[in-house]
Amino acid sequence: MSSLQPVRGTHDLIGETQRRFAHVIETARRITGLYGFDEWATPIFEDTRVFKRTLGDTSDVVSKEMYTFEDRGGESLTLRPEGTASVCRALVTNGLTQSLPQKVFYAGPMFRYERPQKGRYRQFHQIGAELLGPAEPLADAEVIAMGRDILQALGIARDTVLELNTLGDIESRTAWRAALVTYFSERRDELSSESLNRLERNPLRILDSKSPQDRAVVEDAPLISGFLTPQAQAFWDDLRKTLDILGVGFRENPRIVRGLDYYSHTAFEFVTERLGTQGTVLAGGRYDGLVSEMGGPQTPAIGWAGGIERLSMLLEEAPAAPRPVMVVPMGEGAAATGLTVLQALRGAHIRAETSYRGNLKRRMERANRLNATHAIVIGEDEVARGVVQVRDLDRGEQTEVAMDQVTTFLHGLSQDA
Repeated sequence: MSSLQPVRGTHDLIGETQRRFAHVIETARRITGLYGFDEWATPIFEDTRVFKRTLGDTSDVVSKEMYTFEDRGGESLTLRPEGTASVCRALVTNGLTQSLPQKVFYAGPMFRYERPQKGRYRQFHQIGAELLGPAEPLADAEVIAMGRDILQALGIARDTVLELNTLGDIESRTAWRAALVTYFSERRDELSSESLNRLERNPLRILDSKSPQDRAVVEDAPLISGFLTPQAQAFWDDLRKTLDILGVGFRENPRIVRGLDYYSHTAFEFVTERLGTQGTVLAGGRYDGLVSEMGGPQTPAIGWAGGIERLSMLLEEAPAAPRPVMVVPMGEGAAATGLTVLQALRGAHIRAETSYRGNLKRRMERANRLNATHAIVIGEDEVARGVVQVRDLDRGEQTEVAMDQVTTFLHGLSQDA
């Protein structure tokens, strides 16, 4: 059994790592709550069609990365590779398409069969937000501003840059797609084999290729800005103006794409240079056609997801481990009283621990290992007099306190601090 290790591409969340994770989630939960978002939790696995129908057979996620299996009943199930499709499925199956807008926050594990590397795992974790219902640019700007506010609250906004692009409406994108097919077809001899595949099935994905061979070709590819309809141009102008009003700085990047048909208008990424090649920490876009792909009505929507692993790595410091109060009963006559004090502390929302065996020296050593703030020492004499000795482990001071006043005394100390 000693040779067993976590499965490749997974990792344990313990100690400082877990505290970093929890801090990211709690911060995102708090900020999204200020914007009126409610938390949803969808199943970790779904009917495979939830993802194949929405992500498309030509996407890398579906063709290469999904964990798909057949259960004992013969149903094809998939561990969720992302959260947006599950949220849209939940919107439809719970009959919420008549109760719009819906503002959704989620957090949890996702699964993709990728090559593990820094900041990328096969079981990874995301926070995400989806605003379902509004079609106005204000919704896009608000969701982006909320992502910025989370990064600020985590203290890492200065390490990121917001990159922004428009994908236009369907008419704009159709004309742009035709121009891209013509351009790449004329230079097909210069494309990688993977991009040649994409040329036939999903040419927009070539723009996102990481191959140096493809990047040289992409450099001179047509930009969507030359194909925007007046309506799409107005949306793009309004979005940028609203972001300026909200104080959200951005850098336009015409190469940010979303290769699926249901994406439209806004595409954005918060990127950093601190994590090497895995530079995107929070990204999203508008996906007005996804709910209808799930069998629901045509429903505008905008959302984003952020990688908790990557966000955690950007934190300057891990949140400090919580410091307990240690209850130290000495002698058999003090054991029962020690338990009573222990539970009284916990009932007063004070983190409290005790040692299970050992003399005073051993018990105090455990208090120091746990970085306890105070030790409450109870001997048989203290039991007889109805008092305890409260020892401040930072200052080395000791105070005798009436047993029924211990929680009040400790709360008073925390308020003074």
